[in-house]
Amino acid sequence: MPETTRELLTSGGWKDLEFGPFRDQVTIHWIRPFEGDQPGVALLKYEAGAGVPRHRHQGLETILVLDGVQSDEAGDYGRGSYIVNAPGSEHSVWSDTGCVVLFQWDRPVTILEERERNA
Repeated sequence: MPETTRELLTSGGWKDLEFGPFRDQVTIHWIRPFEGDQPGVALLKYEAGAGVPRHRHQGLETILVLDGVQSDEAGDYGRGSYIVNAPGSEHSVWSDTGCVVLFQWDRPVTILEERERNA
């Protein structure tokens, strides 16, 4: 990732980027879409209460929380948290407060269940 992109993201410049639809109340800004065997890199913005249903990682996923708190079954991850999900791992993700995360997927995920998370 170019240094200018890192500076933009860590200084809050992501607030000026355009985000498009991803899932209900979750939007995406692609930094580098999947191309062939190359990983995808993007920002996800979760509205308060939004989430992504249980899914399985087909490849390595790394996440850096830029703002807010992202949660999964293992815990809550605030600003600056770095999360690694191994290939074959499964979880659901949500944000009670809303958050923005930078993530890299080696491969797209497989959604396992579409139902809402039980609060």
